Amino acid sequence: MSKRWHILGAGALGGLWAARLFRSGCDVELILRDQQRLASYKTAGGLTLSEGDQSHCYPIPAVSIETCGPISRLLLASKAYDAPAAISQLAPLISADTDVILLQNGLGSQEQVASLIPARCILASSTEGAFRQADFSIVFAGRGHTWLGDPLNAMPPSWLDDLQKSQINHDWTDDIVSRLWRKLALNCAINPLTVLYDCRNGGLLEHQAEVASLCNELSQLLQACGMPTAATGLYEQVLQVINATAANYSSMHQDVTQKRRTEITYLIGYACIAAERQQLELPNLKALNARLCHYLDAHGLPRH
Repeated sequence: MSKRWHILGAGALGGLWAARLFRSGCDVELILRDQQRLASYKTAGGLTLSEGDQSHCYPIPAVSIETCGPISRLLLASKAYDAPAAISQLAPLISADTDVILLQNGLGSQEQVASLIPARCILASSTEGAFRQADFSIVFAGRGHTWLGDPLNAMPPSWLDDLQKSQINHDWTDDIVSRLWRKLALNCAINPLTVLYDCRNGGLLEHQAEVASLCNELSQLLQACGMPTAATGLYEQVLQVINATAANYSSMHQDVTQKRRTEITYLIGYACIAAERQQLELPNLKALNARLCHYLDAHGLPRH
């Protein structure tokens, strides 16, 4: 019998995985942060997934962190800044035989989480398009792909079959760290500028020289960090993403608009610290980070 999927983080991607796994017949249980959140979920009647003009509510079983039982497989889909605290709460329920899939933006939180538990930690990077329309209501905005890998163990896990039957497009890769760095660089080249210019992604086409200089510095950083594959053709892909998502607002722009904490520490903040460690002078990246921190301060939002 297939092991139960526990999912912590019923936001956009966590909810998207939960709904697809559940409707394919997998054993799924949501973990909610407290009894109040659990009561709200029960009032909602389940998790609603909207695809095109179709919406369906899935009555996925749920528990609070306090009442959750032992965990053999966990998708941790919380925000990067919440991930270490969340895993600390669940640590007593996690053993060396547990698989934990880390679906966080940026870099840094993965190492923090792995240091707190004895489990196998599997890194994930996704291009799936989804957003939370309301509490426990997810909109599937665009099919993408998810890459998974474990830098410490190249053996793919058996539960990838569950992803296959749930139609979660995926690949197991031995290059997951490089993919996470590449995504970090893409985010650093796009997200902060969309906040500072208060624009959709397509608005950055008016600032191509600034985007190009950022990509140049980010490519230097990737090379210095031993990620040459991630550095190749970065500017071209950034322009491709900007054009393909021209009408969209970046996730960081959405966070700022909704007065939510951003993941700056795990995106451009992480890149700037990595540059210092490599003794690299990247003036445009450093200045962008400072401008973004100033902007967040001015809008009463945390910079960490």
